[in-house]
Amino acid sequence: MGLQIGIVGLPNAGKSTLFNALTQAGAATAPYPFTTIDPNIGVAPVPDPRLDELVALVKPEKVSPATVEFVDIAGLVKGASHGEGLGNQFLGHIRNVDAVLLVLRGFDDPDVPTAGEAVDPLVDLETLEMELILADLGATDRRIEKVQSQAKGRPRDFAEQLAWLERLRTHLNDGRSAVTFPEPAHHADWTTDFPLLSGKPRLYVVNVGEDSLPTGDPIAAPVRAKAQAEGSPCLVLCAACEAELISWPPDEAAEYRRDLGLPEPGLHSLIRESYRLLNLITFFTIAGGKESRAWNLRRGQTAYEAAGKVHTDIQRGFIRAEVVPQPALIAAGGVAGARSQGHVRLEGKEYEVQDGDVINFRFNV
Repeated sequence: MGLQIGIVGLPNAGKSTLFNALTQAGAATAPYPFTTIDPNIGVAPVPDPRLDELVALVKPEKVSPATVEFVDIAGLVKGASHGEGLGNQFLGHIRNVDAVLLVLRGFDDPDVPTAGEAVDPLVDLETLEMELILADLGATDRRIEKVQSQAKGRPRDFAEQLAWLERLRTHLNDGRSAVTFPEPAHHADWTTDFPLLSGKPRLYVVNVGEDSLPTGDPIAAPVRAKAQAEGSPCLVLCAACEAELISWPPDEAAEYRRDLGLPEPGLHSLIRESYRLLNLITFFTIAGGKESRAWNLRRGQTAYEAAGKVHTDIQRGFIRAEVVPQPALIAAGGVAGARSQGHVRLEGKEYEVQDGDVINFRFNV
């Protein structure tokens, strides 16, 4: 299973509509809670003009973009951390994803009931946040009990970890999410099996009505300010509009978006931000002209790890990686031109792959 982003929100926020628009997976949608119980999983291609340029140059038989995997998680309700509305099950689904996309309702619709008294994305966010914090607080209490038990015979070995856990508990108990906790874990093994829901990388999406595009203000402004304060990305889009425009002829859809003040589909921005949220970069292979393909890789990973993404046999027999930056390859008109201009480098297993590298792997069969 690849890296996943969970789509999270209160009931009727537009999560499944957005999921369907992103993945065209056909998940059920309806104006009542718990339309989604078991999580739906879908894959969305990552729009990348660099791949488009490679395709125009190479003219391959097959084109394969990089992808992002989305999980449509059922709507949380107040009290989810105590089991309300199948809350324990839904929170467990959030625990399994690598990052969360928090969908907040910013549209009025008399046929779709609101989670609270009125449409207020900031209030909805506070409800979501509190449920995640309470779930983390319970998990932290259980972890403290476990570590205290382990520390009985060796108190010095666990003193630092217990002190860290106590500070984390105080932070959560003050109603602050783990994403704002100022201390990282001092040892990786403290958190390998301790995923904090409110500490996962997050992307805020304010789902507004079409008449509120492109900025969503004033209703989106408080969410945008909160996101900026904590260093999280925030996007405004109309999920219903995006879902509708997918079925339109591309030129008509583009013209309609221009009339709304949108330079591109909101889904494209959302997928790219989701990709960055997972700390992913893209490298390319062109496979002798047969296939141009974009691959995702965690930032900081090596050429050896990239080879394993392409094929285990390539990784096993890795000799060298021929690397050329995509802009240099395009400017030179192909691999031969890039080689003659000195842009093609030979790199070893430990080379840290850079975003936009075009790589040809040399390997023993």
